Amino acid sequence: MLKKSLAIGLVAAITLTAGLALARDETGVITNIDAKADQITLSTGTTINLPENIEVESLKVGERVAVRYTVQKSGVALASKVSPAK
Repeated sequence: MLKKSLAIGLVAAITLTAGLALARDETGVITNIDAKADQITLSTGTTINLPENIEVESLKVGERVAVRYTVQKSGVALASKVSPAK
């Protein structure tokens, strides 16, 4: 009975977390800024969309940044934080 309960709990936990987007951290140099699309591209090749609370005008090509983002179900990377990196 205990093994069956543990198995059910494990399956439930995996099912619940499968739909969650995990936050990712990446550091790189901004190589391109698309102000119309609110996107930046890093030297790593990752293109990241910026939400309304992060102003694309505050960023510069050549700036080294640390970005926290999640990959949405659609495959789009969406930033939650962009800050200068050392």
